[in-house]
Amino acid sequence: MIRLNKYLSICGVTSRRGADGLITSGRVAVNGSTVEQLGTIIDEENDTVEVDGVPVSPVEKQVYVVLNKPPGVMTTLSDPFQRKTVTHYLADLDARVYPVGRLDYDTEGVLLLTNDGDLAFRLAHPRYRVEKIYEARVKGKFTEESVQAIGRGITLADGATGKATVNILSYQKGVSKVRLVLTEGRKREVKQLCAAVGHPVVKLVRKKFAGISAKGLQPGKWRHLTEKEVGVLRDLVGL
Repeated sequence: MIRLNKYLSICGVTSRRGADGLITSGRVAVNGSTVEQLGTIIDEENDTVEVDGVPVSPVEKQVYVVLNKPPGVMTTLSDPFQRKTVTHYLADLDARVYPVGRLDYDTEGVLLLTNDGDLAFRLAHPRYRVEKIYEARVKGKFTEESVQAIGRGITLADGATGKATVNILSYQKGVSKVRLVLTEGRKREVKQLCAAVGHPVVKLVRKKFAGISAKGLQPGKWRHLTEKEVGVLRDLVGL
């Protein structure tokens, strides 16, 4: 017998702390029934555990990959509306891995996936201030005033303050291209920041996550991280 959050950690889904969040948000089921009660005890030998409808099992080997996510793809392992998910591109990977954070359906670029739950949780948590670099095409001519406003910070939909370092890269035919560096990465943060200063996002690409890029990878392609890259990530979040 084992606590459900510990079991999810052993399965590489997330850390125990992260597992508590999955449980309370109703994303975990045991034997087909949704569980939202923290402290739930399961029989790891006989019970079936699912996260977002996908069965999970203990990790035998830790795996770390980077995917160049195309637009029009869900950053989940399954989708009730049968939309394409990132698992479509990982069919030849002989391990189940989980996205580190999320990219919106229409956002493309660097997506890390792993079954190392502790690392994934820390990389995605705002407290660890992991750097994420985006390039966005936005409507209108981006101004220095907008750059400064985003740099000072803007209140997001959840009440948190979002901010980023912004560089204007180009302007052509009513569309500006800007580079944003964030260290918290809250939900839809880039889109919220740009919209708040009057420049809705037309296209969004994540170029780097914690220093990892998708250089050399065509959309939909992935590669394993090197031992050196994994070591850098773990050092970055104090593991």
